[in-house]
Amino acid sequence: MKLSVIIVNYNVKHYLYQCLDSLGRALKGIDAEIFVVDNHSRDGSIEYLTVHFPEINYIELSHNLGFARANNIAIERSKGEYVLLLNPDTIVCEETIKNVLTFMDEHPESGAAGVKMLNSFGEKAMESRRGIPTPMTAFYKMCGLCKRFPQSKRFAHYYMSYLPWDKPAEIEVVSGAFCMLRREALNKIGHLDENFFMYGEDIDLSFRLLNGGWKNWYIPQQILHYKGESTAKSSFRYVHVFYKAMLTFFNKHYSHLRLWFTIPVKTAIYFKAFGELVKMKIRQAGKSLGIFTPRSRQHPAYVVIGTETTCEACKALFNRKGISAELIVGNKETLPDGHLSPSIELPESNMAYIVYDTSAYDYQTILQLFAQKPSEKIRIATYHPSQQMIVTEQEILG
Repeated sequence: MKLSVIIVNYNVKHYLYQCLDSLGRALKGIDAEIFVVDNHSRDGSIEYLTVHFPEINYIELSHNLGFARANNIAIERSKGEYVLLLNPDTIVCEETIKNVLTFMDEHPESGAAGVKMLNSFGEKAMESRRGIPTPMTAFYKMCGLCKRFPQSKRFAHYYMSYLPWDKPAEIEVVSGAFCMLRREALNKIGHLDENFFMYGEDIDLSFRLLNGGWKNWYIPQQILHYKGESTAKSSFRYVHVFYKAMLTFFNKHYSHLRLWFTIPVKTAIYFKAFGELVKMKIRQAGKSLGIFTPRSRQHPAYVVIGTETTCEACKALFNRKGISAELIVGNKETLPDGHLSPSIELPESNMAYIVYDTSAYDYQTILQLFAQKPSEKIRIATYHPSQQMIVTEQEILG
């Protein structure tokens, strides 16, 4: 078997449905198996997904064992020459997996490969290429030098932003959102470290691959990553788990350094975590006092592009929800430029979701259109006719 795809799910069944729909298209012609490991979800994920994707291997855990342990359980049961760790809040383009596998076949020294991740408005995610967060690299990141000097190989090593986006390049850390692993390399260096409950396990795995003599690569193939639908990033739990993972990595790989060096780094991590918590509390207080308006309450506009049947179904859906929307009949052949077409006037004031009918446009085209002209005011959304469901970064309409 060529490939084993492993997805860990936690209460995001609709995003995972979309991920699996895109994955079905991307795996055509590939000898592959898919594992979905459910980390004790409470939204009926397994019952919902087994109806629509009965061919998938489901592992239903009785407790939330964390990202690393859940992946390891599936890795131990999988058979593929390659293993792809994939987040449930992603969309994979039709040719992405084929092209990454071809690259790794042609580069036998490659242990892992990541891809170009786009966010919900088509901008390239900096997490697509990262360096190992050595104490100095982490210091440059936390003090702002990484952002201030993005082309510096010294200061900007955390995101390796000096690398070209349109060419393959050696990197150090492959994101766990899309991490293609060579089975041979994984067997030699070991599976994910289960001391990392969530976050940091991809950094640790990438670091061990490099130390084992393998190379990690960035491949300019696109996916969409909503980045965190499984976890509320404004929550205390997120701050606690994320910065605990940073300390776990630092203690595991750099505890041998002298105290005069380690104490300032650990202090900086605690200080950064404390600062994030303070900002979170200020935002929460501002919202409760009406000072800040949550984005979800800003009433975004909706523009639907799809078949006539889709437009009629969306019209009925929006009428039930009391939402106004613009409905445009078109597909990849009749309206190849999609929302970028000169004939389409997009809303100028509010943020707008461009809802693409996935029966009229392939995922590759949708992501390419947004990547051509990224704008924070124009966000990706999809409509799935079989479910009569609209998926946005914020909510599910159906």
